[in-house]
Amino acid sequence: MQDSRQKPAKIDATADNGPDGDLPDIVDLVLEMGAPRAPTRLESLVETATAYAKAASSENTQNAYAKDWRHFSSWCRREGFEPLPPSSQVIGLYIGACASGTAAGDPKRRIPPLSVATIERRLSGLSWNFTQRGQPMDRADRHISTVLAGIRRKHAKPPRQKEAVLGDDIKAMVATLGHDLRGLRDRAILLLGFAGGLRRSEIVGLDVVRDDHSDGAGWIEIFPDQGVLVTLRGKTGWREVEVGRGASDQTCPVAALETWIRFGRIASGPLFRRIFKDNKTVDLERLSDKHVARLVKQTALAAGVRSDLPEGERELLFSGHSLRAGLASSADIEERYVQKQLGHASAEMTRRYQRRRDRFRTNLTKASGL
Repeated sequence: MQDSRQKPAKIDATADNGPDGDLPDIVDLVLEMGAPRAPTRLESLVETATAYAKAASSENTQNAYAKDWRHFSSWCRREGFEPLPPSSQVIGLYIGACASGTAAGDPKRRIPPLSVATIERRLSGLSWNFTQRGQPMDRADRHISTVLAGIRRKHAKPPRQKEAVLGDDIKAMVATLGHDLRGLRDRAILLLGFAGGLRRSEIVGLDVVRDDHSDGAGWIEIFPDQGVLVTLRGKTGWREVEVGRGASDQTCPVAALETWIRFGRIASGPLFRRIFKDNKTVDLERLSDKHVARLVKQTALAAGVRSDLPEGERELLFSGHSLRAGLASSADIEERYVQKQLGHASAEMTRRYQRRRDRFRTNLTKASGL
């Protein structure tokens, strides 16, 4: 007797999702696993699987990968190529166009060549996208690897690190802020970000109290007369960052936090939020991490940090990363404590953050007798 149950058909990951579209629908992926066609049950499974799939990578990473795919598929369409299945020859041509500034397709609309780092990140994004579509890309293929090696050899430049803001710099930067609601918030951002060695996404991702249902990156817990414990969800799991009280209330990150929480009336939810134009009303929404980058740049320029350089150069020196590098460069303590605070897996990574510290402690010139 023939089985009357309908077997789920094999789903083509590209059939209903064009090369410019989103990733294959999670329903298709579930059906490929042989799940029964029970709409009510499947709806619950899809909802759960989708939530976990989104949690596999950060929102910023997902947005970057989506942008990489749109750029590549648009280039393929203009040049008459098919983005799927992945072709090593086509990908080699694509990264060559990115490196030469001709990826726009129109010779008259020449765009600046992409940096080597950006091209490598684009390749990572494409590799991820191809894998999600069930058609992995062979990055080691000579049509890709040889072109990339040539790009590195011809266009690679020394890394340009953001300037570290040191302890005295931070003091001068917070002194440029007012004592209104916006100034209280921004002062807490700068001091906590510096003393905690936090990434800008970690700063704005904090909640004022623990909330297991939050979309944030962690929360804070203030211990009177001691400091604040920052619990963070990072790339490699959870970690705790201890921020002690400072010697002066004017530059103490804990005092700044307490003041902001009190006057901002933050009882739950995001710690750092938008403030309306009246400078009296605090929004419910979380701040964007771009605010931290703008804040560091604006206050560093206003405080005259690195005033020995021309204005144009100074504007390029500072970003949210300057806070993290600043702690690594300023804290005159054993390296292992700095490494723990920054959450680095190796001491070598911590040393990359130390911009002006210990550069000439080991003097091989004198050691050689000169």
